[in-house]
Amino acid sequence: MALAWLPARLVGRRAQSATARTLVFTVPGRPGHLPGQHVDVRLTADDGYQAVRSYSLAAPADDDRLKLGVQAVADGEVSPYLADHLPPGEEVEVRGPLGNWFVWRPEQTEPVLSVAGGSGVVPLMSMIRAHRSAGSRGLLQLVYSVRDPKDVWYREELADGGPFLDIRFIHTRRTPPGASRITAADLREPTARLDPVSPVYVCGSTGFVETVGDLLVELFAGQGEEPATIRTERFG
Repeated sequence: MALAWLPARLVGRRAQSATARTLVFTVPGRPGHLPGQHVDVRLTADDGYQAVRSYSLAAPADDDRLKLGVQAVADGEVSPYLADHLPPGEEVEVRGPLGNWFVWRPEQTEPVLSVAGGSGVVPLMSMIRAHRSAGSRGLLQLVYSVRDPKDVWYREELADGGPFLDIRFIHTRRTPPGASRITAADLREPTARLDPVSPVYVCGSTGFVETVGDLLVELFAGQGEEPATIRTERFG
């Protein structure tokens, strides 16, 4: 059965970086969702033209509220409008939740590795928030790659960490000096801390996801183990 489109009213907007925003919508009657899922957003112009884009949910289910992560793309048709120009109180339509593979459930107890590139951290942040809310004692690791320290989403919240959260930042273009693109060395220790049944979540651009996926397969082979379950979500 096809999922219904529901009206979603913008009630909040928070800057995460110069071009990244968290948008908060109220969606009466919406179904719940799992950490890692996403929704489709539909905008309709006055002349009837419609545009649909997919955006990840940034937080666990919270009554009728949805938090979406939106990265404004230069010359984009939808993302710049949502990020900076959709007026508070205005409505769009949403459909979902979508995606049942790239999810984390509170009952999971095995160590987890998540790897994010840029705005790919959004669905992983939903997992981190659900992990904290559930009081999970399973280790959750995040390796977060951004071009510049100013591009980090959820900076203050991630800085808090926690006893069962291990968060590592990789800056690929600018400071700190000597930083480079993500390498096998960045993933070697985190993968060594996993169990054979541990899931690995990778989210980012297509190139990022393919690179990280190849590195992970090589690392698991080098450790003499079968690859853990690698789940990927890509954008662009």
